[in-house]
Amino acid sequence: MTSSETNPGPSTSSRRVRANGDGTVYERKDGRWEAAGYVLAVGDTRKRVRVYGNTRKDALVKLTEKIATSNRGVPAPSAQGSIAAFLTYWLETVAVHRLRENTHTRYTAVVRLYLIPGLGRKKLAKLTAKDVRTWLDQLRTTCQCCARGMDTARDQPQCCAIGKCCSKRLSPLTLAYVHSVLKSALEHAVREEEIPRNVARNVRMGTPRPRRFEPLTTQEARAFLAATHDHRLHALFELALRTGLRKGELLGLRWEDLDLAGGTASIRRTLQRTNTGGLTALPTKTQSSERRIALPTPCLRSLGQHHDRQRQEREAAGTGWKDSGYVFTRPDGSPIEGATLTRHFTALLRRARLRRIRFHDLRHSTATLLLEQGIELVVIKELLGHAHIGVTATVYAHVRLRLQRQAIDALGNTLQRPAADRAEPAEGDDPPLCAAPVH
Repeated sequence: MTSSETNPGPSTSSRRVRANGDGTVYERKDGRWEAAGYVLAVGDTRKRVRVYGNTRKDALVKLTEKIATSNRGVPAPSAQGSIAAFLTYWLETVAVHRLRENTHTRYTAVVRLYLIPGLGRKKLAKLTAKDVRTWLDQLRTTCQCCARGMDTARDQPQCCAIGKCCSKRLSPLTLAYVHSVLKSALEHAVREEEIPRNVARNVRMGTPRPRRFEPLTTQEARAFLAATHDHRLHALFELALRTGLRKGELLGLRWEDLDLAGGTASIRRTLQRTNTGGLTALPTKTQSSERRIALPTPCLRSLGQHHDRQRQEREAAGTGWKDSGYVFTRPDGSPIEGATLTRHFTALLRRARLRRIRFHDLRHSTATLLLEQGIELVVIKELLGHAHIGVTATVYAHVRLRLQRQAIDALGNTLQRPAADRAEPAEGDDPPLCAAPVH
């Protein structure tokens, strides 16, 4: 019996033969898989890169992505390369496939305006938490009008060009956003094992205050609904105020998403304008944003009337009707632009003689009014489609504090009054009204 018969090796049919240039892949002693191959590097050179995965397939997928990027002429980043080179690589080859287009545009602006000018020349491998903290502290106190040369482009200079700084500094929210973009980029460098740790995570920025908003009061909300009564998009504005749907979610609603008989709506998409696709239907903001909500009875009534109106507009348009399938459309059936909806909204505020607020403040108004009615926070979180209840609790902390104060004052009044002065409720008295939670 030959040695090949006693200790047979892998058969030719089961062994995968990789072509020249595809790299190598093997299992390590620790059980992980490692794949290695040559890719394009900075300076029109080639370098050998190594990637790792829990399975052979994971390692091959990572290596294949790097080789494909190299074949497109994009050099692979290096820990010895600059932060600017890595951020450019990250935006063009990684973030572009993982972020929404509008989010990628904002990330690109942050990299161009702040990250590259501030940290771009530093080596990726030598970046420290102290570097990041020092740069952020400097960014926090720097006048952006002076730093970015904005004043020189004005017809009438009013800041650094005339020696009088206007102190146009970044807001805490913008600083936190810049910091988060840097953390995301460095996290990818850690995953690709270019650097051992994400030093930006060791820098504490503090929690910025949530953006201030001006929700409508109960009386203002009633006045607003009255002003929208004769508007062709009355059903949209009523739905916005009674359910807290986002602008893009309202404009992205299709008739197939509505169950008027069952009284529910399925939120599956958002309609937004992008630089490349124009007005485009996109997935909802987060996975939690894709949800089914109960529709209030007044909304069911107004949606039915809106459906009849749209059918009349379809008949009037004839062959010029654009069958987009959306619930809320222009008179010819085409989708509505977000900017167009904002103009209608601003005009209605003027008609109702209400202060000017953002359209998104209708969503805040819904949550605030529900909280003031005693609706549980978890119900509001599900209705609004927040990813975590902590988001709901943080955004509406001021409302909860006011309700706590009212509750404490009510308890204090009760404890101060003698027992004889506290009238017992008469038998048969109705209980206080309370809004029912949405299931």
